[in-house]
Amino acid sequence: MTTDVFLTRTAAFLPFSPVSNDDIEEVLGRIGGKASRARRLILRSNGIHLRHYAIDRATGALAMSNAQLTASAIRALGDDVGPVDCLVTGTSLPDQLMPNHAVMVHGELGWPRLEVVACAGICLAGTTALKHAWLSVRAGDARRAVATGSELASAVMRGSRFEAELEHKLEALEARPELAFEKDFLRWMLSDGAGAVLLEREPRGPLSLRVEWIDLSSAAHELPVCMYAGAEKNAEGGLDGWGRKSPEDWQRESTFAVKQDVRLLNENIVRATLGEPLAAIIERRGLKSADIDWFLPHLSSRYFVEPVSQCLESLGLHIPRERWFSNLASKGNTGSASPYIMLDELFRSGRIKPGQKLLMFVPESGRFSSGFIYLEAV
Repeated sequence: MTTDVFLTRTAAFLPFSPVSNDDIEEVLGRIGGKASRARRLILRSNGIHLRHYAIDRATGALAMSNAQLTASAIRALGDDVGPVDCLVTGTSLPDQLMPNHAVMVHGELGWPRLEVVACAGICLAGTTALKHAWLSVRAGDARRAVATGSELASAVMRGSRFEAELEHKLEALEARPELAFEKDFLRWMLSDGAGAVLLEREPRGPLSLRVEWIDLSSAAHELPVCMYAGAEKNAEGGLDGWGRKSPEDWQRESTFAVKQDVRLLNENIVRATLGEPLAAIIERRGLKSADIDWFLPHLSSRYFVEPVSQCLESLGLHIPRERWFSNLASKGNTGSASPYIMLDELFRSGRIKPGQKLLMFVPESGRFSSGFIYLEAV
């Protein structure tokens, strides 16, 4: 027997004061002492005006770990949440290869013994964590569960991380020693943050969101890798993981930098993560425009607003822009944390009314996966 599950609290944690477009390169650091040629173009296109980094402005060093970011978001849920039976975390960049991110967060919290699960991935990792937590409560295994999404992108985005690669290019006498666009592009797209939600069997006032369903899907059967880290693409188009590279190559090639094939992204992201999976959901669940009072898309860039809108229209799912909600411009693209940070702002705004229904859309370009979360306010 299954039970209803209610999302009763939301929280977000964004480190330090927001960083403007004018200050971003000073905080992240220049590479080889040179300003990025791509920065202004990318910032104009992505529509992000402010973002946060867990970087000490005085030293340029990381001021906190991903686990500490995540624990801070969980604590922001409040001191009176009650005993939690299940903690599920999602992140694309944990602080270490082993042990998993969830147990490190548990250690930061110091909570009593409980079920702890870590979900890997990229932007969808936080949504996968939410689904596990939801199913745990729905099945009756847990009375309360906490799910999180968090990112410490600055760990691999700071300029100092690319000095060895730049030096190698100089030694090789390359005509234009600069960071490849696939790496430089993401330095101006990603930032730090964490979010958390509490799931329970009963609603709490004044507002709760009943989780109706969460659908996840992958297009990896038809599409190659688009976004990756800890690996390099080989001649066949596959990936050679870090374990197949020498430690010298890790530095020379910035192996652990986050990279993205922008052309592959633009050609496939809307079709593979929105159009095709949402068409299947519409057919299977009978979803209609009238069933959606709020649409919360995780957008990596303002560039995708119009393609997403056109795709919805083509599916017969017209959602007026006044029913969209995004805080990309003011909070940045925090990957797996973005859906949580977006939902937290809307949840606390007082704009959601009982009976309204929310559809969240979370795409991931790693190998073109996506998630859809459907909630009803009670």
